[in-house]
Amino acid sequence: MTLRLNARALLLGLLLTSAVAYAADDIKPSTSAAIAPQTFNQRPGHAAIASANFHATEAGFEVLAKGGNAFDAAVAVVSALSIVEPESSGTGGGFMAVLHRASDGHEVFIDARETAPAAVNAKDYLDKDGTPNRDTALNGPLSAGIPGAPAGMAWIAEHYGKLPLKTSLAPAIRLARDGFKPDSRLIHAITERQQDIKRWPASAAKYLPDGKPPLAGEIWRDPDQARTLERLGEHGFDGFYRGETAKKLLAAVHAAGGNWTAKDLESYQVKERAPITVNYRGFRIVTAPPPSSGGVAIAEILNILSGFDLSKLDQAERTHLVIEAMRRAFRDHNDYLGDPDFVKMPLDMLLSPYYADGLRQTIRTDKATPSSMLPSSAGAEPGMHTTHFSIIDADGNMASITSTVNYTMGSAFVAEGTGVLLNDEMDDFALVPNKPNVYGLLGSAANAPAPGKRMLSSMTPSIVFGADRVGVIGSPGGSTIITQVLEGILAFVDGKSATEIAAQKRFHHQFMPDRVDMEEGAFDQTTADALTGMGHTLKQRQSWGFMNVVTWDLKAHKLDAASDPRRPSGLGKVQ
Repeated sequence: MTLRLNARALLLGLLLTSAVAYAADDIKPSTSAAIAPQTFNQRPGHAAIASANFHATEAGFEVLAKGGNAFDAAVAVVSALSIVEPESSGTGGGFMAVLHRASDGHEVFIDARETAPAAVNAKDYLDKDGTPNRDTALNGPLSAGIPGAPAGMAWIAEHYGKLPLKTSLAPAIRLARDGFKPDSRLIHAITERQQDIKRWPASAAKYLPDGKPPLAGEIWRDPDQARTLERLGEHGFDGFYRGETAKKLLAAVHAAGGNWTAKDLESYQVKERAPITVNYRGFRIVTAPPPSSGGVAIAEILNILSGFDLSKLDQAERTHLVIEAMRRAFRDHNDYLGDPDFVKMPLDMLLSPYYADGLRQTIRTDKATPSSMLPSSAGAEPGMHTTHFSIIDADGNMASITSTVNYTMGSAFVAEGTGVLLNDEMDDFALVPNKPNVYGLLGSAANAPAPGKRMLSSMTPSIVFGADRVGVIGSPGGSTIITQVLEGILAFVDGKSATEIAAQKRFHHQFMPDRVDMEEGAFDQTTADALTGMGHTLKQRQSWGFMNVVTWDLKAHKLDAASDPRRPSGLGKVQ
């Protein structure tokens, strides 16, 4: 596999004969010393939370006020989002988290990703002609992996929190029981998916009262999910994966043609993994390892970019190099990454600055590399359906958490009697190798479905440590999560504020389709013309993820929190 990687870099170098050549001594890997977070001998003295919904942000602060830490607040936020933002995350889905504990500098990646049931059969997701069946991959219980979010909440509370789980779940339970007013995005998501929602009685009863989506200003309650969270809070893991909730989940799934078993639920495990760390221009980035593909891709991109002085380039030149680094990282993303418990991946090679040196030499500074030279296949539109929140508490504990049910409203299937909207994460497997999923991402046998296996994810919760500043950064956005977080990290390194990072215009390249998706206003006309002249195809898109950022200025002893202005219901708050 290493030979294959080297051969690819060599082949590209030979093909691009007119490319700018670099001598080995001209390109140096990042030599910045690791900035150990445990050396920070100060505490903020106050807290900051940024999430996509003000109810969730306030839930986090409520738990902090009860004596909780950032990890208790994280449980409060993720559970509240399950109630008020079900189009993006929930108890029927999963999450990935990067945590930093202030007392000893301990850093850990919490993998609460969904898993494939034991009875998974790739043929269930194929049409008769062997092409992907998008209906079974995206709708109903066959599209759902075993949820990881409830186990993840229980794990964080037990191993990192200060409060009982039920205390941290209390704000979400109250929201579900007493009700809240859905925001316009939730109403729009229900409207968009209503034909699928109507297929299952419990889904229609929850999301289409009186046969139609809820109206703006109406109070909406979720008593079944309130009781599900109460059982989780009272009994921890067993309160969801065994007992009454488990029985109801299994009965509903089986009645609708699904294949979960009691053993699938009981055997679910949260995994603690070592985060990926990369040094870039004196900053230490702590990010997500597989089964997230994001951290590997970001590390590879930053290693490539470390050989250029981006500060001396104009916007077109800088953007061109970032796009070319994205292109190469996504090529490797598609080929090699999967669940580390099932697949041996060449991470030492992919994360090596010397491998990045080879890739860098294939980049022309004046011309785009066609993805067909890497090689190519067809891709679809990237999607935008996940959520992220960032927290720093008064003691300096940090949580960067990205949560999802995959596509908008997940599988559209609610398990009767639980209020739990199931995910449709089975589509994140490479159900058909080298055929795009709903986000246009390609995959190989490394990400093929198997019993108990975790599907590859783009979720990339990250924390950036500098000598004078710390940033907690993440975003939803399907396959664009990776590039949005990358651009957030680059902006943080350039000294931008939390507000500027969350609001900045974005662009994205994912190898296939071979184009640059850009937000309106991302490039001025001169830059757009220059990029087009280099051979890049630009396409404007309207939908982007909602980034939530918290920063800590160590010199000024100041926290800042910003929620993405693209999501008016979000809230970044310092208190």
